[in-house]
Formats: sequence, structure tokens, C-alpha cells
Amino acid sequence: MEQNQSYLAEEKIGGLMRKYAVPCIISLLVGALYNIVDQIFIANASYLGSYGNAANTVVFPLTVIALAVAVMIGDGCCAFVSLNLGCGNKKDAGNSIGISVLMTVAGGVLLCAAYLIFASPIIKVFGGTVNAETFALSKEYFFYISLGIPFYMFGQAMNPIIRADGSPKFAMASTLSGAVLNIILDPVFIFCFHWGMMGAAVATVAGQVVTAALSLFYILHTKSVKLSGADFRPNKAIIMRTLSLGACSFLSQISLVAAMAAINNMIRKYGAEDPVFGQEIYAQIPMAVVGIVMKVFQIVISVVIGMAAGCIPIVGYNMGARRRDRVKNLFSRLLLCEAAVGLIALLSVELLPRQLIGIFGSANESAYYTEFAVKSFRIYLSMVVFACVNKATFIFLQAMGKAAASTALSMIREIVFGVGFALLLPMFFGLDGVLYSMPVSDILTAVVSAVIIVATYRQLSQK
Repeated sequence: MEQNQSYLAEEKIGGLMRKYAVPCIISLLVGALYNIVDQIFIANASYLGSYGNAANTVVFPLTVIALAVAVMIGDGCCAFVSLNLGCGNKKDAGNSIGISVLMTVAGGVLLCAAYLIFASPIIKVFGGTVNAETFALSKEYFFYISLGIPFYMFGQAMNPIIRADGSPKFAMASTLSGAVLNIILDPVFIFCFHWGMMGAAVATVAGQVVTAALSLFYILHTKSVKLSGADFRPNKAIIMRTLSLGACSFLSQISLVAAMAAINNMIRKYGAEDPVFGQEIYAQIPMAVVGIVMKVFQIVISVVIGMAAGCIPIVGYNMGARRRDRVKNLFSRLLLCEAAVGLIALLSVELLPRQLIGIFGSANESAYYTEFAVKSFRIYLSMVVFACVNKATFIFLQAMGKAAASTALSMIREIVFGVGFALLLPMFFGLDGVLYSMPVSDILTAVVSAVIIVATYRQLSQK
């Protein structure tokens, strides 16, 4: 039985935000835990330690590439479906879902094959040659993670589509199930079986398979539209519109990969010139620490993205139904909530950096490890409030159907500023320049975002 979503234009905005955003936040937090849980258990295994942490940092951007393709398809389909349901066009909405399933499966298989064939050169590009032990552990971890890429991509792409179909709780449950399995298996494989990096990767892939299976079950039983064989036939116009709406999500993730590649290589280059980290025994510490700081930031940004992405069906439906007053109200509430999340995160990293790094096995490492971690948390995430508001603005524009503006703003942040300052500042400040690149990028992006926010308010105020 098909479900009517007219309530999206009728119910109170606050209630709709809680209904859609909370499950989305939990879904993304749980998704972030896949890699973070691996790193926590790896860090606390004495036979892996900072070498394993550094290897995890090297491989992490490669999983983000897979995520970039998945969210381009999934978020684009989510926005397209919501816009079309808002104006009563269920035929194109169903076709977009069917096509998105096909694109996700094909993309997952192709990326998995590329990773397995070109593993060594790819790892080198992302700084895996910081020392021999880190390179060996990176290859081991990357091999097994690559085998799970098709399952990972399918689960991540279907999650926003399931939300657009009106089932945010199922989307949350499917992701949560896989993550719980990962958390259970990680300590068993790492500490009981002593499988090392292989154990961490196999636990992750097992969880991804569960999430993918649950997502497939749902796609075969959608509510708002009834899928048929005809919905899986390619339609060029729908493919282009779906991918254009998801372009911002793709570029946001893929440009993050470019920034991480630049950061990892600057760490390797300028770390070698540091009097402490230039020593072979400590060479992996900056790579491991910055990776941990990025993972903590990933937790924060998962809340931010979850809050904004959870609102995509609400925004899309109301834009399609020409209820701009409700869209404006939602935008105001979202920006306030995102700023509050950023403020909480800022207080945490500035006041509790030692406690945060303690979670990642600092007791097994040298004093240099903790000292560099405290400095990294306090500098790298010092402008996290701006980062949260910026990210919310990107996603909200995407939900409104403003793919070009959203994509341009995202590219300015991640490529022009993110990569540019990561390469430029270390030339003047050495290893510390890598840490300064993040806050400088967020401040400058906030200036551009402010202009976009004002223009968006003016548009939404027009009758």
C-alpha cells in the first residue's frame, strides 16, 4: 500500500525535525563508528599501537571515496524523490530509486576491483610509506576492507532513500545492526584471535554485509511508491537529475579525500624534518594522531550532517508544495541547532583533549604522542562551530534543489581552502601548518556562507 506524505507540509516543523533528523543522526553516528571502533581497538592492542593507528589513517580516505560515490547516488535520489513526491509525481520517484540501486551495485563492484588491482600505489599516494611497518599494516587492512566495498556502498546509498520513503527509523536500525555486530566482533578478532588489522577489517565487513542485506529487504518493500521492473530501466534525464542533486554530497566527500591526501603527505614530508618525529621510532605518531583528531571531528560532523540530511525530505517536499514559509522556519531552526552542536564540540576538544586521546591508547605510547595530540585537538578543531554551520548550509541548499550553489560552496571549502592551505601553510609553519589549515579554511568559508545564507533568506521570504 502506497503511503501519502502530505503530513510533511502540515505537521509542526519541530516535530518533523525530531522525527527525521534524530534517526538520521544516529544512522550516521553509527556509520562513523565503523572506522572509529576499529581504531580504538587497534590503538589499545599493544602489538599494533600507533603503527596500526597510522595504517588506519592511511586507509580511511579510501573508504571515504566509496562513501562519496554512495552518497552522490543516495542523497541525490533522496532529494529527487522528495521533490517529486511533493508535487505528486510518483512515477519518476520510483524510477529514480530503481536506477539508483543499479548504479550503486555497478559502482561498488568497479571500485572494489580497482582497489584490489592498484592497492600498493594507492596506499603510497595517501602517505602509507611513512615507515615500513605502517605500509605493511596498511596493505593488510586495505585488502579486506576492499572486499567489503560493494556492501558498504549499497548500505550507505540506500539509507537516505529509505528515509525519503518515509522510514527514518528503519534506516537507523539497518545501520545500527551492522555497527553492533562490528563492535562485538572487533575485540574477539583483535584480542582473542590475534588477527590484527585483518581482524579489524573482517569485523567491519561483516557489519556492512548485515546493513546491506537489511537495506535490500526494505527496497523490495517500499511504501511511498510501488517498484516494478520498469523502474529499473535507465532513464537518462532522471539519472542526470539524480546525480546533479547528489553532486554536492559527492564533491564534499571526494574533496575531503583530496584534503586528507594533502594533509597525510605534508605530515610525512614535514614530520621527517621535525627533530622528534624525524626519528624512525616516532615517525608514525603525527599520522596516527591527526587521523584520530579527524575521527573525533567525524563524530561531530556526523551529528551535523545527520541533522541537515534528515531534513532533506521535509525541505524537498515543502519546496515542491511551494511552502517556502515552512522551509525558512526550518532553516532558522537548523542553523541554531548546528551552532549549538559546534559549541559543545569546541568545549570538549579545548577542555578535555587528554581524555579524548586516552580513549585511543595513549597509555601505551610515548609522551610525544600525548603532547602532539593535545596540541592537535586544540588547534585543528578550534573553529569547529563555523565548520558545523558551513556544512549545514551546503546540505540545505542541496535539499532546496540548488545543486550548483551547494556544489560551488562545498568546492570552495574543501578544494580551494582545504587543499590549498594544507599545502601552503606547512611551508611557513612546518608540521604545525597542517594543523592551522583547518581553522583558517573554516573561517574563510564562513564568510562566504554568510552571504549565501542572507540570499537564501531573502528568496524564501518572497511570495
